[in-house]
Amino acid sequence: MGDIVAAMSTLDRRALNRALLARQLLLRRHDMPVTDALEHLVGLQAQEPLEPYVGLWSRLAGFQPPALAELLVSRRAVRTLLMRRTLHLVTARDCLALRPVHQAMLVKRMWSTLRRMLPGVDLDELAKLGRPVFEERPRMLTEAAREIADRWPGVEPRWLGDALSTLVPLVQVPPRGVWGQRGAAHNTTVEAWLGRPLEPESPATVDALVLRYLAAHGPAAAADIRAWSGLSGLRESVQRLRPRLRTFRDERGRELLDVPDGALPDPETPAPPRFLPAFDNAVLGYDDRSRVIDDEHRGLSVTGARFLLVDGRVAGTWAVTADDGAATLRITPLRALTTGERDAVVAEGEDMLGMFQPEPRRGDRVLIADA
Repeated sequence: MGDIVAAMSTLDRRALNRALLARQLLLRRHDMPVTDALEHLVGLQAQEPLEPYVGLWSRLAGFQPPALAELLVSRRAVRTLLMRRTLHLVTARDCLALRPVHQAMLVKRMWSTLRRMLPGVDLDELAKLGRPVFEERPRMLTEAAREIADRWPGVEPRWLGDALSTLVPLVQVPPRGVWGQRGAAHNTTVEAWLGRPLEPESPATVDALVLRYLAAHGPAAAADIRAWSGLSGLRESVQRLRPRLRTFRDERGRELLDVPDGALPDPETPAPPRFLPAFDNAVLGYDDRSRVIDDEHRGLSVTGARFLLVDGRVAGTWAVTADDGAATLRITPLRALTTGERDAVVAEGEDMLGMFQPEPRRGDRVLIADA
């Protein structure tokens, strides 16, 4: 698996696809600790609390759910609002460094959505009153809001709680997000949970974030970095970093930025089938997602659909259901699959069912609908 010539000025869609797969750890499974994978990927989208387990299973050799569950219970990994004002699973170290970088964006996005629901609410006062409520003990957002709702009698507690989730840096605590357990979304402050203060925001931290994005998603345009992070004002960071970056063009003529040592596999490198969880950043992490999903299916990205990659591109959706102890993986293709592709998908699916069903039952099966 050799790199394509680094001097190539234009990268076509297939070359960008193989770069994405390699950097997202999807071209082959990697033997690395879960914490290293989380930091390489700059976290995993975790709006749905158990989705990251599938994301890691598809990327890491021999991954089993207890490896991630233990990190959450031991407070070495957390779920917090970050990129695009969505919950991400990140290491404790990244939480402390990255939450301040995203805080202003988070508040801006929250306010643009909720300002009509929060008449007369001073956000600084809301944060000041809400923080000690979460620090006392983990609480659900609306539960915490009710503790201080008398201050704004005309505002529904659910809107106050939604605002607090952004104004106060919070983490959702176990058993929420722990494989095999169920738990409501109880929140406490980052500082109370991790016992350490958030790090100060700095240009160096933003620059490091841009470089990490490119290492995990590049080559990519500045618009892709903005779409993934939700951050504005990245032009200054790109300008500071430009002497350290290499550049390409895509087929549309857009400038693509990249780290000097980013993998660029041969575009003809075979890509095995991979199952992605809902909202995986391998698909959502770009403004132009054409390297991995056809435009006609782009809308599925935001519906929570779980994607199947075949030959590196989104070729279907999937879901697992359980009935009488047996698990069924149902796959809905978005295009016709060849016999060889179907066989490879079934084999990969049967392996994945082993995570959902540690002790296989006779009724476990993989079903592929007609395209």
